[in-house]
Amino acid sequence: MGKIEKDMLRGHLEGLVLSVLERGDGHGYMILNRLRELSAGTLQLREGSLYPALYRLEESGLVRARWDTSGSEERPGPRRRTYSLTRRGKKTLSERRQAWEQFAQVVGTILEPAP
Repeated sequence: MGKIEKDMLRGHLEGLVLSVLERGDGHGYMILNRLRELSAGTLQLREGSLYPALYRLEESGLVRARWDTSGSEERPGPRRRTYSLTRRGKKTLSERRQAWEQFAQVVGTILEPAP
């Protein structure tokens, strides 16, 4: 399967991020890696696309962000912003899934080869 073009993702990135966060909290780099893994490498997003989406999701109350410093006193880890799904984010994800299923069904019907 070829790589998915950026234009095809427009309008879907936030839903994809919500879905990834449903599987567990994560920082930006982790979210990028999960998207790559789950898409078998067909989604090659850049941080420049992801972080604005995360900020929009946080601003709208769909995700919660917190600063996380992992590591120990002897060897402190980098300070990272970790994101988690809110209750409102879970509800929105469910609504987006329903809308996506309807959209995919309609587009699939239209794109079917003519008899």
